[in-house]
Amino acid sequence: MDEEAGRLRNMYREKKFSAVLLLRLAFQSLGVVYGDLGTSPLYVFYNTFPHGIKDPEDVVGALSLIIYSLTLIPLLKYIFVVCRANDNGQGGTFALYSLLCRHAKINTIPNQHRTDEDLTTYSRTTFHEHSYAAKTKRWLEGHASRKNMLLILVLVGTCMLIGDGILTPAISVLSAAGGIKVDHPGMSNEIVVLVAVVILVGLFSMQHYGTDRVGWLFAPIVLLWFLVIGGIGIFNIWKYDSSVLKAFSPVYIYRYFNRGGRDGWTSLGGIMLSITGTEALFADLAHFPVSAVQLAFTVVVFPCLLLAYSGQAAYLVKNKEHVVDAFYRSIPDSIYWPVFIVATAAAIVASQATISATFSIIKQALALGCFPRVKVVHTSKKFLGQIYIPDINWVLMVLCIAVTAGFKNQSQIGNAYGTAVVIVMLATTFLMILIMLLVWRCHWLLVLIFTGLSLAVECTYFSAVLFKVDQGGWVPLVIAAAFLIIMYVWHYGTVKRYEFEMHSKVSMAWILGLGPSLGLVRVPGVGLVYTELASGVPHIFSHFITNLPAIHSVVVFVCVKYLPVYTVPEEERFLVKRIGPKNFHMFRCVARYGYKDLHKKDDDFEKKLFDNLFMFVRLESMMEGCSDSDEYSLYGQTEQSRDCLLNDNGNTNSSNLDLTISSVDSIVPVKSPLHAGNTVTSSGHTSNQTEADELEFVNNCRSAGVVHILGNTVVRARRDSRFYKKIAVDYIYAFLRKICRENSVIFNVPHESLLNVGQIFYV
Repeated sequence: MDEEAGRLRNMYREKKFSAVLLLRLAFQSLGVVYGDLGTSPLYVFYNTFPHGIKDPEDVVGALSLIIYSLTLIPLLKYIFVVCRANDNGQGGTFALYSLLCRHAKINTIPNQHRTDEDLTTYSRTTFHEHSYAAKTKRWLEGHASRKNMLLILVLVGTCMLIGDGILTPAISVLSAAGGIKVDHPGMSNEIVVLVAVVILVGLFSMQHYGTDRVGWLFAPIVLLWFLVIGGIGIFNIWKYDSSVLKAFSPVYIYRYFNRGGRDGWTSLGGIMLSITGTEALFADLAHFPVSAVQLAFTVVVFPCLLLAYSGQAAYLVKNKEHVVDAFYRSIPDSIYWPVFIVATAAAIVASQATISATFSIIKQALALGCFPRVKVVHTSKKFLGQIYIPDINWVLMVLCIAVTAGFKNQSQIGNAYGTAVVIVMLATTFLMILIMLLVWRCHWLLVLIFTGLSLAVECTYFSAVLFKVDQGGWVPLVIAAAFLIIMYVWHYGTVKRYEFEMHSKVSMAWILGLGPSLGLVRVPGVGLVYTELASGVPHIFSHFITNLPAIHSVVVFVCVKYLPVYTVPEEERFLVKRIGPKNFHMFRCVARYGYKDLHKKDDDFEKKLFDNLFMFVRLESMMEGCSDSDEYSLYGQTEQSRDCLLNDNGNTNSSNLDLTISSVDSIVPVKSPLHAGNTVTSSGHTSNQTEADELEFVNNCRSAGVVHILGNTVVRARRDSRFYKKIAVDYIYAFLRKICRENSVIFNVPHESLLNVGQIFYV
């Protein structure tokens, strides 16, 4: 009986601890996830009624629209549906795209290998051949144009999120700084803009420090902000007009549109701002479990926002003329300046979260070959996701200041902001349809309900913001178009370069025909030949040995590639194989990364590469007589490999051996540090001596010197190409290649051991 009571007490303690941990994570998520959504009350009513309020009933109708917008989009769609579609905790449009890439062959750069699917993070589901999921998969894979359209959809959503990174700091900081003018009515608008610009310069200048040191302040500031706006809302409802609570009835939405006509419809662009930050919520999901994010929204964010908007509406019903500064006017005089300080701090936190989300999105685009190579810096040793991109930071700062100083009022910035947000939401909806069919395998009726509700709301908002394209809504479209051109042209060049490498790769027969010395002088040392290819011998190698009379005694073809997974575990990162006979001393090493991994983080990349190479040689000695080169077929190789892993009695040499022998161009992943010991092969010969000789040979070559050979490929459009292709390839892509970082910098290659091999190809 006592044992049973003790067991129950332990279970209670575990549940209590997990509940306390969940509450703590929910509290921390406020500062990272909800800053942007929480600062919307600063500017929503002004952007809804930029020309003033004609009828107090319009305020109630607008409040009703805000209530149901918050309920349908952030609460129902994002918190309870979209957040569940995360990629192992990662959110954002590229995370959804990565999920789809694992369930269907839609990646436009076909550099994936069968062994990639064996990664522990490469989670995917299988489905019946006649299911909706299988039909959707076949439809997506059926034509290259569908893959391209899906990629463009993802890029459009990404570009609009980058636009958010520019517009959120502009409107949040400008709205918060506007509080100075309320207390000093005689102050000119230029002073407010100047204060906002100074804050923005300070904000972007501090980015290189990261948020690790000051991040602990974010959650208390945002929690205080929500409690303050919720408390002021309750006070205003009680003091001015509690009848605004009738806005919870959707009847007032019908009356609002019936009374307002086209003006009522276009005012939806302002209402739309009440749900801005919802996409940032999904993009910033990485550091918190979904349950913590859901708890924070339902317990704190949602009720406080409803109270804040209801309180402002109650104030405006009695003070229609104060709509320009509705938030600050509704603050009781006794707490005005403390609230102003909290509002400014909350605006800075919201801006910080959006800028960080922008950095993460660009890092994902970079990993998937959709963005020029830029410097990525980790700002925290504890949190992998906290990064800083200097080049992008200063571009964002210049554009953000240009928007703030150029428009000088919240209304036009609000129009631009609403346009960006609604397009991102539409992109997410279309991606979610595919996720529900392919990944979740939902019933078509559930997919139809989700799609119908989402598109009904979002297309309504989209039609409203179209009326405001000429009133500031063009800004995100221009910004997104510029980034889209950069990203798509870069991706096009990357794909064409990869296709060139694939089509011009050297056959194994040609390599074998060269003989053990490869027809050249083999000089002491190790040559690391970097290539885009995960299979075959690259054209750069034949180009190199055709023009030079010597090659290193050991040649390793190194391929660094990114997979559609958020991270690749360290022990599964390197894949090693041998190319040709042993006396050629040629190897391939594939280093795999996820879109959250950072290659520069591996400061000892070269050491890890050689450690895995040595491990491969040890393991290979257990498979004496088995070749792993391109000339063997799948079935013969698999059967042969199986025979070689058996000893004379038919038993496996090692029960915990973890090798994967793959198809035509196979690779052996090393997962456990095994030593061959005195292993006896099926031929009865010991492999110790052979293994020791080769290890010593490779080690001596390494001591003689390691040379990094990189291809410097120049892409040109053919003479008969159309003019737009010539502009894209010869000018835009060439310019991006010139200003982006060199591969040698990204790979951390010492300048004195670098050798560039140039080649030109035409597309």
